[in-house]
Amino acid sequence: MLLTSLNAISPIDGRYRSKTKSLAGYFSEEALIKYRVQIEIEYFIALCESDLPQLKEVSASSFEPLRDLYRNFTTEDAQKIKDIEKVTNHDVKAVEYFIKEAFEDMGLSFFQEFIHFGLTSQDINNTSIPLSLKEALEEVIYPELNLLIQAMETSAKSWGHIPLLARTHGQPASPTTLGKEFQVFTTRLRIQLTQLQSIPHSAKFGGATGNFNAHAVAYPERDWHNWGDTFVENQLGLARSYPTTQIEHYDNMAAQFDAFKRINNIFVDFCRDVWTYVSMDYFKQRIKKGEIGSSAMPHKVNPIDFENAEGNLGIANALFEHLAAKLPVSRLQRDLTDSTVLRNVGVPYSHLLIAISSMTKGLGKLLVNEAKIASDLEANWAVVAEALQNILRREGYPKPYEALKELTRTNTTITAESISTFIDQLAVTDEIKLELKNITPSNYIGQMRS
Repeated sequence: MLLTSLNAISPIDGRYRSKTKSLAGYFSEEALIKYRVQIEIEYFIALCESDLPQLKEVSASSFEPLRDLYRNFTTEDAQKIKDIEKVTNHDVKAVEYFIKEAFEDMGLSFFQEFIHFGLTSQDINNTSIPLSLKEALEEVIYPELNLLIQAMETSAKSWGHIPLLARTHGQPASPTTLGKEFQVFTTRLRIQLTQLQSIPHSAKFGGATGNFNAHAVAYPERDWHNWGDTFVENQLGLARSYPTTQIEHYDNMAAQFDAFKRINNIFVDFCRDVWTYVSMDYFKQRIKKGEIGSSAMPHKVNPIDFENAEGNLGIANALFEHLAAKLPVSRLQRDLTDSTVLRNVGVPYSHLLIAISSMTKGLGKLLVNEAKIASDLEANWAVVAEALQNILRREGYPKPYEALKELTRTNTTITAESISTFIDQLAVTDEIKLELKNITPSNYIGQMRS
């Protein structure tokens, strides 16, 4: 059966394929194979540039054609490697044999044995996967995240002037502004994104057990650790871990997953708040002709984008949690439990990408219902009690908190008139009374920092 969006088991390759396909070039099986070819080729070139006597005859003119093996990598190439794997039953060894065939075609067969020289499969996997993750983040995830945060920042700025009844414990509280409440989320996201981007993309590269045993026995006079640092950092743009066992210890990768969990939790918080504002009629949503909100209730325009995002963020975080907890744990010098887990690294990022798309779409639909927001402020004059009692404290008025409590904590509706009446009976100057009466739920919003 030909795999299509209709028969794919996973929705990231089915229903949501249009939103996740940009990650296929980093996390698919074909992509993993391509990255393995890239590491093997760059490693061979680096050996050639290291003045090993046996590689002096390799012309530098062959380097770019060699790089074309991964730069021009095709699905057919990937399938060829998978066919070799059916015989070898080893995915990395299949890559080595594929490159050896290419060497024969390029007249480099004499140097074939320096492909994968002294390496173990994890030297390839534990550089390929961090490199693919690094490039996926830099080229897809971070740009999409930044576009969403920028859109949120634009909304925050444009709504900065709109007074908003705040709610603590779900109850009316001192007013704020709609823009500032959005700014809370964008600031949190920026801080977490900065912390995330400071985490190195770590890679293991050091032979079978991390000590360059095979390299050292073949060329004992060389400082292979220094050479490995240079190769991983300069040629691949990764940070070489040392010391290691046979595999990367994944601590920094786990830190990245944990950082994404925090970012996703902020987005969940954001989605729930926007959802609540929609339910309170503070936001209406742009209506698209032909769309249906409910199969039974024709009037409904549901906040489905934020619901979809919340669900996908939850799936992403469940997987990030497992990845972060599992990958740093391995028996002795290694076991194979990391292998199958690593193949799922792209899954939580796919769900995150779906969520980003949904939030971006939902944000673009929001229409502020200023009339409703103003109406709720007007219906909650009790929230100015905090302001009144603090001015009275300033003036030395006896027990102002208790006086305001007596007025407002009665389960009766507090209005502009009842506040005004209360102020009139206070034993303060007319100047102070005027100052108190000038306070309204709409202007009691504090200081907004630009």
